[in-house]
Amino acid sequence: MKDNEEQKRIAWNKIVKKVLQFPGVKVHRETYLKDSFRPYLNEEEIEQVLNETPKSANIDKDLIDKLADASISYHTTMCSSISFAAGMPGGWWALGPIPGDVSQFFYHATVLCQKLLYLYGWPTLFDDDEFNNVDDDTLLKITLFLGVMMGAQGATKALSKLAENISKEVVKRLPRYALTKYGIYNLAKQVGKWIGAKITKESFAKQVGKVIPVLGGFISGIITYFSMKPMGKRLKKHLKELPLAN
Repeated sequence: MKDNEEQKRIAWNKIVKKVLQFPGVKVHRETYLKDSFRPYLNEEEIEQVLNETPKSANIDKDLIDKLADASISYHTTMCSSISFAAGMPGGWWALGPIPGDVSQFFYHATVLCQKLLYLYGWPTLFDDDEFNNVDDDTLLKITLFLGVMMGAQGATKALSKLAENISKEVVKRLPRYALTKYGIYNLAKQVGKWIGAKITKESFAKQVGKVIPVLGGFISGIITYFSMKPMGKRLKKHLKELPLAN
């Protein structure tokens, strides 16, 4: 049983490593926040957001929520459209260089989770070296964030503990070995096993849907849509309750 769970965690880590190789997967905190708030704030207010957090800069919470919902809708639409196309005759061969369905799903989920974290007060999560040389700690950080999105058991508790410690230290960048430092490394590994088991089942459901052309496209797109949107909403809800957002 333990060997089977470990195999699922290893399989999940392979997906994360593949996702981290895609162009644009890393969200630069300052660039994203500047672009998001520029239509609503002046330069001085934007500078305060970058130096502090949107909430501590007294940005209206409704505006923060609006931007979060816009990101959730955007990535849900993009991900579902690609998933729909993957279920059509020709599948991924007709789409050229676009990554496989599971990988593109987690590509959008990874980008979305970074955007939501920055809107709700988190510091820079990853430096360039972490994305270029992925170690176990980097994999587990992403696994933890995505685990909250997917409703993984123990993920919300671990993220809450991480947020509590970060808020006390008032750091500009998440420490490289944060999970070990704050005692949640092993819990994040358990989340990885949980996700590995879950995506095996959901991927099978999508493949069954693709057996029937056209209808398969609708099935694949619908499954993706009703997975991604609740995932984004779940993470948003939890982040709003953490000390970093308040």
